Amino acid sequence: MLNKSIQTLVLACSLAAFTTNVYSETPEEKGLAIITAADERDTGWGDFTADMEMVLENRAGKQSIRKVTSRNLEVQGDGDKGLSLFKEPRDVRGTAMLTFTHGLDPDDQWLYLPAVKRVKRISSKNKSGPFMGSEFAFEDLGSQEIEKYTYKYLRDEVCGEGYECTVIERYPAYENSGYTKQIVWMDKEHYRAIKIEFYDRKEKLLKTLDFKGYNEYPGGFWRADTFLMQNHQTGKKTTLNWTNYEFSTGLSDKDFSKNSLQRLL
Repeated sequence: MLNKSIQTLVLACSLAAFTTNVYSETPEEKGLAIITAADERDTGWGDFTADMEMVLENRAGKQSIRKVTSRNLEVQGDGDKGLSLFKEPRDVRGTAMLTFTHGLDPDDQWLYLPAVKRVKRISSKNKSGPFMGSEFAFEDLGSQEIEKYTYKYLRDEVCGEGYECTVIERYPAYENSGYTKQIVWMDKEHYRAIKIEFYDRKEKLLKTLDFKGYNEYPGGFWRADTFLMQNHQTGKKTTLNWTNYEFSTGLSDKDFSKNSLQRLL
């Protein structure tokens, strides 16, 4: 789920079908046209699983490592479903988060805490809080449906390691977001996000997310092997290293039930 949540963030902001043939009257219309084309491109993957290593690093450089498995299910007519299960270390083993993403309606999220053997529903007012001590917020983890934001095309420029990029700004349209805006730099050749900046409620730069090591999977779906989230205000970092992507594994709705969270291991 975490993987899908963040990968959807990438693909939902991509520049699929954005060429010089796409024109809009205003930057807002142009931005929406780009995102709509991107959303249509990232359709049809069905389901996938992946393994993830989460590396937490504090300001002093001290690291702690967690290992997670992820399941993801595409849902037609609504947001996608995702499930993350922590396998290591022992103190978080069995912790699981389930997300049902929606448009402007609040996402449904549940967190199973094995220490107290209970499933906790995440309030929509707490979505800006950190997920499991990482620099990723709960609101970063659901699939980024088009309706969740308004958009504005900014400019084209070179970014990352010499990529020709288009820059889009987007503003949360849902309540209780911890961000006032996000700025996304996109690789125009392969329609991949290279960098995303997150601005806090005071409109100051809070975090930067960098994507590295892209691979193309059957169906034309791109996935990055590494996400690096840096918090500029605290000096902390979280790196997600992804492996073992498998698509079309046969997952269904029954694999995403909050009633089964306690029986995953």
